[in-house]
This record gives sequence, C-alpha cells and structure tokens, in this order.
Amino acid sequence: MAQTVHVVDDDSSFRTAVERRLRQAGYAVATYPSAQQLLDNLPDENKPGCILLDVRMPDLNGSELQDRLALVGSILPIVFLTGYVDVPTTVRAIKAGAEDFLTKPVSSGQLLRAIEQAMAHYETSRDAKRKFDALHELLATLTPRERQVLDCVVQGKINKQIGQLLGATERTIKAHRHRVMEKMKVQSVAELVSLAERLGILASADVEGRNS
Repeated sequence: MAQTVHVVDDDSSFRTAVERRLRQAGYAVATYPSAQQLLDNLPDENKPGCILLDVRMPDLNGSELQDRLALVGSILPIVFLTGYVDVPTTVRAIKAGAEDFLTKPVSSGQLLRAIEQAMAHYETSRDAKRKFDALHELLATLTPRERQVLDCVVQGKINKQIGQLLGATERTIKAHRHRVMEKMKVQSVAELVSLAERLGILASADVEGRNS
C-alpha cells in the first residue's frame, strides 16, 4: 500500500514543489491549502501516512491543528515546517508529540529522512492502536459483575475480600474470577494487572479503592 504524505501549507508554490519532490521519491501526496481543509477531509488512518505541516497559517495554525488532531485521536505522525525559528513553538510541538521540526528551506535529504522516520513511527503507532482496540473488545465482553471483580482483583484483593465487598460467596467470586481470566485471555493475575495498566483500569481502580 502506498505511503501518503499529507502536505498542509498555505503557500501554493511550496505545496507544488514539495509534492513534486515527494512523488519523485515514491510517495503518494495529498495537499491542503489550510488546516481546516485537512480537518474537513480527515485522512484514513488505516492507510500508511504522515502529515507535513506548516506552522504559520491564517485562521487555524499548525499548532492548533496538532491539538485538534490529538483530540480526535489521530495517530498520523506530524513533521512541522517553519520559515521562522521559534524555540517555544518548537518545544511545544515536540512535547505534544511532533515527529520532527524542520526549517524552510529544507534540503531534499533532510525532508526525506524526516518523512521516512515518520512513516516508521506510523507503523509502530498503528500496531499499538490495534492491540489496544483488541483489548477494549475483550473488556467489553465482561458482564457488569465480572468488571467489578476485575477491578477488585487488580487492586490486590483476595476472593474473600471481594466476596465481602460485593455481597457474594467466595465460590461465586472464584467462578467470576475464572471467567474474567478466560475472557481477557490471561493465565495469571500479573498478566491481568499488566492489561489493566495498559487500559488505564488500574489507575481508576486505585482511585476508587482509596475513595471507598
């Protein structure tokens, strides 16, 4: 599947030049004259890609677009381009997850290295998202009571304590616990705790435990 670079820049001559350079390097290219146009036509994240994004644009600037994309859960890596060296903006963008920050005029070698790195990062992010989504699908198979048992188990409570807390016998809790392990496809409590950490369950369960 072709890797697509989404070029967002209000300078039409720059878009044309970069598109030509990237196509010669074997990339598919989509161009957008504004940040809003990309938001209105969000790229398909199932297709390998990255965003080459100008910082200074009218209406919605590059940093604001980065924030909007984060809000919708975009995993497409962003390579920023700027004609002005602005250290605070650079630091902010990198802290917010930008792949790289290039200064115009940028050499073909520097640009292509940044794009190649961003594409590699996309593959890693996509794989991680697929695994995370698969875990959420497993979590959704639990009944409300099984979910309560899961929360208690990852807090370190034993069957007797869980039974007292939920008003059930140890035998019943043991059966629920067994089904939780089966549905979450784990063999040990350690594995279950690890999944809970990845899903953000452990932190919320700890807070609930302290507040109860």
